[in-house]
Amino acid sequence: MANQFRIFLWLALLGAGFLAGAAWTNRAMPSPTAEPSIPEQPAPQPVSQPGSSREPEAGAGLTPQERSNIRLFEEAAPSVCYITTTNVRRDYFSRNITEIPRGSGSGFVWDAKGHIITNYHVIQGADRATVTLADRSTWQAVPVGVAPEKDLAVLKIEAPASVLQPIPVGTSDDLRVGQSVYAIGNPFGLDQTLTTGIVSALGREIESVAGIPIRDAIQTDAAINPGNSGGPLLDSSGRLIGVNTAIYSPSGASAGIGFSIPVDVVRWVVPELIDYGEIKRPSLGVELARPQIVERLGLKGALVIDVIENGAAERAGIRPTLRDRSGSIILGDIITQLGGEAIESNSDLILALEKFQPGEEVEVRVLRDDQELTAKIRLDQPR
Repeated sequence: MANQFRIFLWLALLGAGFLAGAAWTNRAMPSPTAEPSIPEQPAPQPVSQPGSSREPEAGAGLTPQERSNIRLFEEAAPSVCYITTTNVRRDYFSRNITEIPRGSGSGFVWDAKGHIITNYHVIQGADRATVTLADRSTWQAVPVGVAPEKDLAVLKIEAPASVLQPIPVGTSDDLRVGQSVYAIGNPFGLDQTLTTGIVSALGREIESVAGIPIRDAIQTDAAINPGNSGGPLLDSSGRLIGVNTAIYSPSGASAGIGFSIPVDVVRWVVPELIDYGEIKRPSLGVELARPQIVERLGLKGALVIDVIENGAAERAGIRPTLRDRSGSIILGDIITQLGGEAIESNSDLILALEKFQPGEEVEVRVLRDDQELTAKIRLDQPR
């Protein structure tokens, strides 16, 4: 009996061990129906919406120089305008009057009274001029004054002060070669165009429409093309330093050599054009010989052909050109110096007179019969 019990106990333990081993094996192996494990993914980031705090800042990535250029253009552009000119023609057969486009150019607002500055050659020969401001409003312009010898003109529009933004005016006597400059204009009719460059040279001389030199012109490599004429040349502070007037180019387009009338000339010419319609120089009271005659005689200076009766020159004893009894010509005085400035041509004399006011006394040096003489002349009011 005892042996049978031991055999039964041994079989029970053996079965229990077998069952325990099978259970451990099943627990260690993956279930055939179990889903494969998926790696945990990072939570998706919300997409920024317009106006949200995550929207990129406007102008992000711009350099300080780019930001400065943008600010200068945005502040100066409202002062720049587009000028178009036309001629009026009457049909020979129908007698109808039509307007024919003549040309276009640029200009800028000088003051809140509606005075617009441009080049004389922009409006030269035109019957009508139209000014388009930066806000796209269009105004008929009336000429106020012109100075062909300076290639400057003043127009006036009857626009309210609320739409006029006068340009800040700087100086040109302190410019340096190499400093940055900016030109705004309407080349080829493309309005509100900005070009940049540097002052390439100073003290250049260019010829005006009237044939009289414009001295101390600013040379720049900022692109100036047809249509830029009359537009402003600005310094890095957005102040007016010149009026773009000419280019040097065999093709007629920008070749990197442009010229501007210095603002120091503009500052004294424009008020005179507004007040008088022309430049009011003091009068010397002389009539000068044509440059070709002086050149043919091999002389340098301004040859006096005649003097105005009771004028400044006559009072000072300046001698005009005369004929003797035999009909031979006796040359008059040749002005070689005025106020300490050398005079080699009529243009030199005209430009030298700009530095003085009526009533001032100036020293004049003349050549008479191969002798140099000096006289004091009190300048007259403009005639």
